[in-house]
Amino acid sequence: MKLISINPSTGEEISLYKEHSSREVMEMLDLASRSQQDWKNNRLSLKIEYLPTLSSLLKDRTKELAICMAEEMGKPISQGISEITKCASLCDYYYSNSVEFLKPQYIDTEATESYFLYEPLGVILGIMPWNFPFWQVFRFAIPTLIAGNSIIIKHASNVQGCANQLEKLFKDAGFQKGLFQNLSLSSINMKDIIEHSTIQGVSFTGSTLAGKAVGELAGRTLKKVVMELGGNDPYVILKDADLDLAVDSCIDGRILNAGQSCIAAKRIIVDKEIVSSFIKKMVLKINTKIMGDPMDDVDLGPMVNIYARTVLHQQVIESVNKGARLIDGGYIPDSEGAFYPLTLLTDIKPGMPAFDEELFGPVISIVEANDESHAIELANQTSFGLGGAVFTQNIKRGKEIAEKEIQTGACFVNDFVKSDPRLPFGGIKESGVGREMAQIGMTEFVNIKTVVIK
Repeated sequence: MKLISINPSTGEEISLYKEHSSREVMEMLDLASRSQQDWKNNRLSLKIEYLPTLSSLLKDRTKELAICMAEEMGKPISQGISEITKCASLCDYYYSNSVEFLKPQYIDTEATESYFLYEPLGVILGIMPWNFPFWQVFRFAIPTLIAGNSIIIKHASNVQGCANQLEKLFKDAGFQKGLFQNLSLSSINMKDIIEHSTIQGVSFTGSTLAGKAVGELAGRTLKKVVMELGGNDPYVILKDADLDLAVDSCIDGRILNAGQSCIAAKRIIVDKEIVSSFIKKMVLKINTKIMGDPMDDVDLGPMVNIYARTVLHQQVIESVNKGARLIDGGYIPDSEGAFYPLTLLTDIKPGMPAFDEELFGPVISIVEANDESHAIELANQTSFGLGGAVFTQNIKRGKEIAEKEIQTGACFVNDFVKSDPRLPFGGIKESGVGREMAQIGMTEFVNIKTVVIK
């Protein structure tokens, strides 16, 4: 079988990629295991020495890699450049901090000496999504690799060009053969790989439904999993909020990657006393955003494919049929490609797809709340728990809400949600398990071994 890469702007086929055969997969697993045995015994100071070179390669190839993303999944060039720059910063971050993160931790007990240390698990499988084809991989692979593991990446079928570029980056940076391998395989053929005895852990980023299936397979053999799944992020706009700041943040947090992000601003919950003013400002701002060819200077490129656009449009239509008001957008453009305009829905209520489901595209859903407590109640009325935000000029109260009342893995005050190498990232409820990045992300795929000497 072959994997097909299609340009979402034009619908034209870019390339075909041959899937690895069963024999090739077994050879990759064997190579990954043998390479990891050598790699784990290297001093940490030697492992991190590859990171500055990798960072430099990313910076040198930024435009080339951004073009690859624009062609394969429709990300605007400017956003692609930002993604690669962020990957380089992550390499720099772990170069500076890995020694501190992985040093043994000594504990004062009755014993002569007692401490715990971090041992790598072995070969870790990463099942990665198309929407941030470089960033998602780097934020999992770098800390996992530097901790002493080897990596096999099963990337999304539609971004195999990006996947091949990733493997080349690690090779050109000098990493030993077999430490980072790209597995070209469709999702339906992954069961045996996940359950294979060589694989010691699985990192998955994708939909909640797919994550549950992967988790079930990994659980049969008690493999460690880290999962970053879907989100239905609430942005709570209190009546004392700076409306211009809130509007800008909500739009910026929604249109990045054409709204195809798990941490996009999805449900904008606004106090009824300011909702009218908020919507007026939102409409004015929306009309300044440009949709078009991702190779140009645009805010919004196409969605990943026609099917994804069809699903999103059906969710919009069903929400309108249930009482939502369509203020802007909400139509299929009469042009080639998988474009969908920035869309604004108001009067959103529980029971509508725009409230209950994850809308994975450029749709802003406005929910009216009676007061602060009602807004928080609506924010938590979801099975997801990835990110969230609260906007208020009362920073003390905003901090209290972020810390104690919004049920998410991350909550921002007066800003839209974003991932940062320096901060743990992940969700609760049906948004996932485990954390990526920071020190915590580096110690997910390790054996935390206690040693006591008397």
